[in-house]
Amino acid sequence: MNLPNLLTLSRILLVPFFVLIYAIPGEGTYLYSAALFALAAFTDWLDGYLARRLDQTTPFGAFLDPVADKLIVVTALVMLVGHHSTLWLTLPAIIIVGREIVVSALREWMAEMNRRGAVKVSWLGRVKTTLQMIALVVLLANPPGFDDPWVTLGYVLLYVAAIMTLWSMIMYLQAAWPTLRTGWQQPGRKDGATDSHS
Repeated sequence: MNLPNLLTLSRILLVPFFVLIYAIPGEGTYLYSAALFALAAFTDWLDGYLARRLDQTTPFGAFLDPVADKLIVVTALVMLVGHHSTLWLTLPAIIIVGREIVVSALREWMAEMNRRGAVKVSWLGRVKTTLQMIALVVLLANPPGFDDPWVTLGYVLLYVAAIMTLWSMIMYLQAAWPTLRTGWQQPGRKDGATDSHS
Protein backbone atom coordinates (compact mmCIF):
# COMPACT_ATOMS: atom_id res chain seq x y z
CA MET A 1 0.00 0.00 0.00
CA ASN A 2 2.17 2.85 -1.30
CA LEU A 3 1.43 6.56 -1.72
CA PRO A 4 -0.05 6.37 -5.26
CA ASN A 5 -2.45 3.61 -4.16
CA LEU A 6 -3.45 5.59 -1.08
CA LEU A 7 -4.28 8.56 -3.34
CA THR A 8 -6.40 6.27 -5.51
CA LEU A 9 -8.27 5.04 -2.43
CA SER A 10 -8.78 8.64 -1.28
CA ARG A 11 -10.40 9.36 -4.65
CA ILE A 12 -12.95 6.62 -3.99
CA LEU A 13 -13.57 7.89 -0.45
CA LEU A 14 -14.32 11.39 -1.78
CA VAL A 15 -17.27 10.10 -3.84
CA PRO A 16 -19.92 9.94 -1.07
CA PHE A 17 -18.88 13.36 0.21
CA PHE A 18 -19.37 15.25 -3.05
CA VAL A 19 -22.62 13.32 -3.61
CA LEU A 20 -24.00 14.31 -0.20
CA ILE A 21 -22.96 17.93 -0.57
CA TYR A 22 -24.50 18.14 -4.05
CA ALA A 23 -27.75 16.59 -2.84
CA ILE A 24 -28.17 18.95 0.12
CA PRO A 25 -29.78 22.24 -0.94
CA GLY A 26 -28.09 25.37 0.27
CA GLU A 27 -25.89 28.27 -0.70
CA GLY A 28 -22.52 27.25 -2.08
CA THR A 29 -23.29 23.52 -2.27
CA TYR A 30 -22.67 23.44 -6.04
CA LEU A 31 -19.25 25.00 -5.65
CA TYR A 32 -18.27 22.81 -2.70
CA SER A 33 -19.34 19.66 -4.50
CA ALA A 34 -17.48 20.71 -7.66
CA ALA A 35 -14.37 21.49 -5.58
CA LEU A 36 -14.39 17.99 -4.06
CA PHE A 37 -14.88 16.44 -7.49
CA ALA A 38 -12.02 18.54 -8.86
CA LEU A 39 -9.83 17.35 -5.98
CA ALA A 40 -10.70 13.75 -6.80
CA ALA A 41 -9.92 14.36 -10.48
CA PHE A 42 -6.57 15.91 -9.54
CA THR A 43 -5.59 12.80 -7.57
CA ASP A 44 -6.20 10.82 -10.77
CA TRP A 45 -3.31 12.67 -12.40
CA LEU A 46 -1.20 12.81 -9.24
CA ASP A 47 -1.27 9.10 -8.39
CA GLY A 48 -0.23 8.16 -11.91
CA TYR A 49 2.56 10.74 -11.91
CA LEU A 50 3.89 9.60 -8.52
CA ALA A 51 3.68 5.92 -9.45
CA ARG A 52 5.89 6.55 -12.48
CA ARG A 53 8.20 9.05 -10.79
CA LEU A 54 8.75 6.91 -7.67
CA ASP A 55 8.68 3.64 -9.61
CA GLN A 56 5.82 2.40 -7.45
CA THR A 57 3.53 0.89 -10.05
CA THR A 58 1.77 -2.21 -8.71
CA PRO A 59 -0.80 -4.71 -10.06
CA PHE A 60 -3.22 -3.53 -7.36
CA GLY A 61 -2.82 0.07 -8.49
CA ALA A 62 -3.30 -0.91 -12.13
CA PHE A 63 -6.59 -2.55 -11.14
CA LEU A 64 -7.83 0.09 -8.70
CA ASP A 65 -7.03 3.25 -10.68
CA PRO A 66 -9.49 2.71 -13.58
CA VAL A 67 -12.13 1.52 -11.09
CA ALA A 68 -11.80 4.77 -9.13
CA ASP A 69 -11.91 6.85 -12.33
CA LYS A 70 -15.06 5.21 -13.61
CA LEU A 71 -16.71 5.42 -10.20
CA ILE A 72 -16.32 9.18 -9.84
CA VAL A 73 -17.27 9.92 -13.47
CA VAL A 74 -20.37 7.68 -13.53
CA THR A 75 -21.49 8.98 -10.12
CA ALA A 76 -21.19 12.59 -11.26
CA LEU A 77 -23.05 11.88 -14.50
CA VAL A 78 -25.91 10.11 -12.69
CA MET A 79 -26.29 13.03 -10.27
CA LEU A 80 -26.25 15.60 -13.07
CA VAL A 81 -28.74 13.69 -15.24
CA GLY A 82 -31.13 13.44 -12.30
CA HIS A 83 -30.72 17.10 -11.36
CA HIS A 84 -30.81 18.66 -14.84
CA SER A 85 -33.59 16.32 -16.09
CA THR A 86 -32.94 17.04 -19.76
CA LEU A 87 -32.34 14.86 -22.79
CA TRP A 88 -29.43 17.11 -23.78
CA LEU A 89 -27.44 15.87 -20.80
CA THR A 90 -28.78 12.32 -20.83
CA LEU A 91 -27.50 11.60 -24.37
CA PRO A 92 -23.77 12.28 -23.78
CA ALA A 93 -24.04 10.57 -20.38
CA ILE A 94 -25.36 7.38 -22.03
CA ILE A 95 -22.56 7.51 -24.61
CA ILE A 96 -19.85 7.97 -21.97
CA VAL A 97 -21.16 5.29 -19.60
CA GLY A 98 -21.82 2.87 -22.46
CA ARG A 99 -18.30 3.34 -23.78
CA GLU A 100 -16.80 2.67 -20.35
CA ILE A 101 -18.72 -0.63 -20.16
CA VAL A 102 -17.61 -1.69 -23.65
CA VAL A 103 -13.96 -0.78 -23.14
CA SER A 104 -13.85 -2.41 -19.70
CA ALA A 105 -15.24 -5.63 -21.16
CA LEU A 106 -12.79 -5.38 -24.05
CA ARG A 107 -9.82 -4.98 -21.71
CA GLU A 108 -10.97 -7.96 -19.65
CA TRP A 109 -11.21 -10.05 -22.81
CA MET A 110 -7.79 -8.91 -24.02
CA ALA A 111 -6.29 -9.73 -20.62
CA GLU A 112 -7.73 -13.24 -20.93
CA MET A 113 -6.00 -13.53 -24.30
CA ASN A 114 -2.73 -12.16 -22.83
CA ARG A 115 -2.96 -9.13 -25.13
CA ARG A 116 -3.92 -6.39 -22.68
CA GLY A 117 -1.10 -4.18 -23.95
CA ALA A 118 -2.88 -3.84 -27.29
CA VAL A 119 -5.60 -1.70 -25.68
CA LYS A 120 -3.50 0.46 -23.40
CA VAL A 121 -4.54 4.06 -22.79
CA SER A 122 -3.81 6.33 -25.77
CA TRP A 123 -3.23 10.08 -26.03
CA LEU A 124 -6.82 10.41 -27.27
CA GLY A 125 -8.11 8.74 -24.11
CA ARG A 126 -6.12 11.16 -21.96
CA VAL A 127 -7.47 14.21 -23.83
CA LYS A 128 -10.99 12.81 -23.58
CA THR A 129 -10.62 12.28 -19.85
CA THR A 130 -9.31 15.82 -19.33
CA LEU A 131 -12.21 17.41 -21.24
CA GLN A 132 -14.67 15.15 -19.47
CA MET A 133 -13.40 16.12 -16.03
CA ILE A 134 -13.45 19.85 -16.85
CA ALA A 135 -17.01 19.57 -18.18
CA LEU A 136 -18.19 17.76 -15.06
CA VAL A 137 -16.54 20.29 -12.74
CA VAL A 138 -18.23 23.17 -14.61
CA LEU A 139 -21.64 21.47 -14.56
CA LEU A 140 -21.39 20.51 -10.90
CA ALA A 141 -20.40 24.07 -9.96
CA ASN A 142 -23.52 25.66 -11.47
CA PRO A 143 -27.27 25.15 -11.09
CA PRO A 144 -29.06 23.77 -14.18
CA GLY A 145 -30.30 26.22 -16.78
CA PHE A 146 -29.16 27.28 -20.24
CA ASP A 147 -29.40 30.94 -19.25
CA ASP A 148 -26.04 30.49 -17.52
CA PRO A 149 -23.15 30.61 -20.05
CA TRP A 150 -21.05 28.35 -17.80
CA VAL A 151 -23.67 25.61 -18.02
CA THR A 152 -23.71 25.97 -21.80
CA LEU A 153 -19.92 25.68 -21.84
CA GLY A 154 -20.15 22.55 -19.68
CA TYR A 155 -22.61 20.99 -22.12
CA VAL A 156 -20.40 21.81 -25.10
CA LEU A 157 -17.33 20.30 -23.42
CA LEU A 158 -19.30 17.21 -22.43
CA TYR A 159 -20.47 16.70 -26.02
CA VAL A 160 -16.89 17.08 -27.30
CA ALA A 161 -15.79 14.53 -24.68
CA ALA A 162 -18.61 12.17 -25.77
CA ILE A 163 -17.51 12.40 -29.42
CA MET A 164 -13.90 11.71 -28.42
CA THR A 165 -15.19 8.85 -26.27
CA LEU A 166 -16.71 7.18 -29.33
CA TRP A 167 -13.56 7.89 -31.36
CA SER A 168 -11.29 6.34 -28.75
CA MET A 169 -13.59 3.32 -28.43
CA ILE A 170 -13.35 2.74 -32.19
CA MET A 171 -9.55 2.96 -31.96
CA TYR A 172 -9.51 0.40 -29.13
CA LEU A 173 -11.78 -1.94 -31.09
CA GLN A 174 -9.59 -1.62 -34.19
CA ALA A 175 -6.48 -2.43 -32.13
CA ALA A 176 -8.21 -5.42 -30.56
CA TRP A 177 -9.88 -6.69 -33.73
CA PRO A 178 -7.18 -9.25 -34.75
CA THR A 179 -7.31 -10.78 -31.26
CA LEU A 180 -11.11 -10.72 -31.19
CA ARG A 181 -11.27 -12.46 -34.57
CA THR A 182 -8.80 -15.11 -33.39
CA GLY A 183 -10.81 -15.64 -30.20
CA TRP A 184 -14.03 -16.18 -32.14
CA GLN A 185 -12.34 -18.82 -34.27
CA GLN A 186 -11.11 -20.81 -31.25
CA PRO A 187 -13.11 -23.88 -30.14
CA GLY A 188 -15.22 -23.71 -27.00
CA ARG A 189 -13.61 -24.07 -23.58
CA LYS A 190 -13.18 -27.60 -22.30
CA ASP A 191 -12.77 -26.76 -18.64
CA GLY A 192 -16.48 -26.90 -17.94
CA ALA A 193 -16.61 -23.17 -17.19
CA THR A 194 -19.78 -21.31 -17.97
CA ASP A 195 -20.36 -17.65 -18.64
CA SER A 196 -21.72 -15.66 -15.73
CA HIS A 197 -24.49 -13.13 -16.12
CA SER A 198 -25.28 -10.40 -13.65
